Amino acid sequence: MNAPEDLMHGFPTPEAVLEQEARLELPSCSIDDALWIGEWLLHRAVERSLPIAIEVWHGDRLVYRAARHGSDAHNDLYIAGKRRVVHHFRHSSLHERVRHLAAGTTFEAVTMLAFPEYAPHGGGVPLVVRGTGMVGVALVSGLPQLDDHALIVEALEAFLAAHPG
Repeated sequence: MNAPEDLMHGFPTPEAVLEQEARLELPSCSIDDALWIGEWLLHRAVERSLPIAIEVWHGDRLVYRAARHGSDAHNDLYIAGKRRVVHHFRHSSLHERVRHLAAGTTFEAVTMLAFPEYAPHGGGVPLVVRGTGMVGVALVSGLPQLDDHALIVEALEAFLAAHPG
């Protein structure tokens, strides 16, 4: 097995991802707020010609779904797997990937949870409300995994800027 530093090349540290998750806690997140996040993601995808699929869940309800030209059923598999990772571990799918890489192992080897049912790849981010906890999840698939993750981070930053609290 490669040294953790080799495996982590290009990835943020698990601590950096956790700090980001804490910074992105929302003051509230209603179904309308979840729709706002989905619409923001789609608007940016159209504006930037991104070939992505998007889902936003509020609790156990799918409240937003969109698929752009260039995405396909393979992206749907990744979205479903990323959602299961976020729901199971209550952290972003990227965090679950990098925490195992930093330890010099893999998500699959430690958890025994395999793709496609579980997809520990960037692009699944919990929607966490301050003082309440996780209330949903935003998901993107179609770009390199760090870019999938970054697009959701950008959406949550835009939400926080538009809904200070």
